[in-house]
Amino acid sequence: MSNALFRPITLGSLLLNNRIVMPPMTRSRASQPGNVANDMMATYYAQRASAGLIVAEGTQISEMGQGYAWTPGIYTQEHIAGWKKVTDAVHEKDGAIFAQLWHVGRVTHPDNIGGNQPISSSALKAENVKVFIDNGTDAPGFVEVVEPREMTKEDIKKVVGEYRQAALNAIEAGFDGIELHAANGYLVNQFIDSEANNRTDEYGGSIENRLRFLGEVVEAMTDAIGTDRVGVRLAPFTSLNGTVDKTPVETYTAAAKLLDALNVVYVHIAEVDWDDAPDTPAEFKQAVRDAYKGVIIYAGRYNSDKASEAIDSGLADMIGFGRPFIANPDLPSRIQHGYPMAEHDPNTLFGGNEKGLLDYPEYQAS
Repeated sequence: MSNALFRPITLGSLLLNNRIVMPPMTRSRASQPGNVANDMMATYYAQRASAGLIVAEGTQISEMGQGYAWTPGIYTQEHIAGWKKVTDAVHEKDGAIFAQLWHVGRVTHPDNIGGNQPISSSALKAENVKVFIDNGTDAPGFVEVVEPREMTKEDIKKVVGEYRQAALNAIEAGFDGIELHAANGYLVNQFIDSEANNRTDEYGGSIENRLRFLGEVVEAMTDAIGTDRVGVRLAPFTSLNGTVDKTPVETYTAAAKLLDALNVVYVHIAEVDWDDAPDTPAEFKQAVRDAYKGVIIYAGRYNSDKASEAIDSGLADMIGFGRPFIANPDLPSRIQHGYPMAEHDPNTLFGGNEKGLLDYPEYQAS
């Protein structure tokens, strides 16, 4: 039986060669000062352009949106020019690439955001969460996050505007579309999940209220660049960065319905991927499929067979392979031909230079 990963698929106005997604992975290689995407990053993504879709690493929409040292931004002309190098390099190899837009909210430290206090849905500190700051050496210094301040209505309006502008900037930089990072405990997720949001206004309390910020951000971006260029990433069952929801099935089924009504081009679900994590319930995947009619991407602990089965089942349309893409720039070819997979070096994931970024070779059949 042929592998379902290699059936072409339409995503908005794009015809993709395969259903393999390179999901966003922070690598912290942006040029300093200024957090600008660079030639090294352009080469890295171009090496992986055989993916059906690349979603580039999270890129902050403002100075306040930055959680970690050396991550790229997309809010200045210099940022746009840096990313243009990346998108040009990927398009030269006939690849498709979306930008992932993020604001980390409370998952940061004043040292990463110009000395300011972080902002969040609520004044709740993320417990046992550390981020890294630039401590003047090549090795990042890890520090505890601090208590954020609760966003005012004015703050909310401002951040929605920053997302809108970042979407426009991404299109100017040559991206084929954008993915809103609403997962993994960052700002949008801090509004969605019940245990991170204790607001008493229309942005807190009920599921509908906790999804309001997500809806406003998505509407601002689709109004700016079109529904066929906006995808959204969700993480229903993870507790990453201390963000937990009491009723994830209900909350995220409602989120899928909302995103269907807003007509986004895809929903990208990050499954829990530590070694002994429970599988995402099949009933939940069916509920999402029933609620949302667009392209559904899942990512987390997939191999070729499991991915092909997920697509054949109709519950998924595309599958993301994260860490395997780091050491296997030619991952689609390796999957297609059954070539062995290389292992990545965990010590070179964040920060540094070309080592561990550009020096993984394509497979050479002897």
